Amino acid sequence: MKFDAEALVIGSGFGGGVLACRLAKKWPQDVMVIERGKRYGFGAFPRSPHDMAINFYVQKEDGHRRPRFVPKDSTTGLFDIRSYDHIDVVQAAGLGGGSLIYASVFLEPPEEIFDERWPANVKKKDLTPYYAVAKKVLNARTIPVDNDPRRSMTRTQYFAKAATAMGRKSELVPLMVYFGKDPAKPLAPGLQETNRYGALQSSCNYCAECDVGCNVQAKNSTDMNYLHVAEKKYGARIMTEHEAQSIVPLNASGHVDPQENGQYGYEVLVRDLTNGNLRPFRVRRVITSAGTLGTNELLLKCRNKMKTLPKISSRLGHNFSGNGDFLSFIVDADRPANPNYGPVITQKIDFNLYENFDKERAFIMEDASYPNILAWFIEGQKPTIFKLKAIWQGVREAVYSLVRYPTLGRVGTILSRFLGNDLSYKASVHLCMGLDKSDGTMKLDEQGKLAIHWPTKNSRKLYQAIDESMHQFKKVTNGRIMFHMPTWNWPLRRNVTVHPLGGCRLGPTADQGVTSSLPETFGAVHNYRNLYVADGSLFPTAVGANPAATITALSERVAQGITGEMPTDEL
Repeated sequence: MKFDAEALVIGSGFGGGVLACRLAKKWPQDVMVIERGKRYGFGAFPRSPHDMAINFYVQKEDGHRRPRFVPKDSTTGLFDIRSYDHIDVVQAAGLGGGSLIYASVFLEPPEEIFDERWPANVKKKDLTPYYAVAKKVLNARTIPVDNDPRRSMTRTQYFAKAATAMGRKSELVPLMVYFGKDPAKPLAPGLQETNRYGALQSSCNYCAECDVGCNVQAKNSTDMNYLHVAEKKYGARIMTEHEAQSIVPLNASGHVDPQENGQYGYEVLVRDLTNGNLRPFRVRRVITSAGTLGTNELLLKCRNKMKTLPKISSRLGHNFSGNGDFLSFIVDADRPANPNYGPVITQKIDFNLYENFDKERAFIMEDASYPNILAWFIEGQKPTIFKLKAIWQGVREAVYSLVRYPTLGRVGTILSRFLGNDLSYKASVHLCMGLDKSDGTMKLDEQGKLAIHWPTKNSRKLYQAIDESMHQFKKVTNGRIMFHMPTWNWPLRRNVTVHPLGGCRLGPTADQGVTSSLPETFGAVHNYRNLYVADGSLFPTAVGANPAATITALSERVAQGITGEMPTDEL
């Protein structure tokens, strides 16, 4: 039988990137990667108001419910935002997947989160060697500390002082951000060099644009390491703006046969999003790394709607988690936070996750930055009382300059009145992640679209703990206003997650999980051969910390099961 490739990887984030690299090393020139989003290079991420307003991933025919501000026409932009039952999900589309917009944090969760819902052979100690490899490949390290004033972080100091006042511990977190190849000799901000894998990167220039795509390529997204090596060194074929539509097993004669178990390979139907054309690819093995939503939706459609993979476990779609994601703000504190400078996150404050573990209320709070373009928007939206005061002062200055001293110097004075009060400079953004109950479910609705049921009330103790911590933070910083993300206001009580997890949980049998936790078939879909999952959907529970490190570690283990080779950082 003639195959188009030994392996087809669907997706290119922390799961797909790892599998693309490891499998391409095993089978050079014979691995394919399909990614529904675009390829981005230096300066390719949109920044103008017009381009940012249409920078979304939308396919009209998918029928997903999205916020009103998202364009209605089909487009392959960076952000895919969807609305479900009591929860909105933000994910990325592009070569690099979620690594293009993630907050660059590499955190290993504590041992306690690997509870009875995690298989006996998938505990913290079992994943430790895979975390170590992932950390080296992704070049995770804390922000360099040297005499360069550009590395001084007002925001980090602001959070550290507040943590001490709250009786909490704050510490810098390892970041997957490029500061040079040699940790002992950090490269000056903005300077460029090729990294150890041959990709050109800039040393972080502290522009605070990590979450909207790094235009100087200082973020260690998977296109800077795993994918770069897969394509440039081992000849992996990468097809962007292509999306998998179905997966169906082949039989011994080479015909599609839904009753087969994959031992003879698969046919994957792929749609070219630039022209709508469909093309089948025949491959020996398939790895679904389309992210939690993408992987679960594809497998649910194959099992329930198209009946091409009817033997997938009944556990498919269960144990969905938003990783306890929660977003809050404090405005007009008694000291500046300067949230428009530096990597998007620099440190964490622990609330019963790493120390004094409390399963019901465990979370971390991280500082956050946001781009200058958003700071200008905030200044334009300041309370009316400030605007009225500025208008009155501006009119008075204008009249005075016309009558007495008609110079352009007065224009600067008027502008400063409008931009005063430092609303953005004294604002702080708080990203929290914790142990929600991980009891959501994903299924197909009557129209065959992915639907998520998220019982927010079951995780209320966690959200109450986060709310209490924010009120305490406001108190110790003398903040004037504290508020949570707008969707959380009563009566909506809608959460937002950027870390959707679960649905294809690991387990030793099909009754206990969707994917195998056995070493030799790790990540394989139960009841099928040569069909694997490698992304956040493998998680049985939330991890309470940024999940990128754990997704990468699990994916390295999936790759080891396929190739039989223990991974190292020598790609």
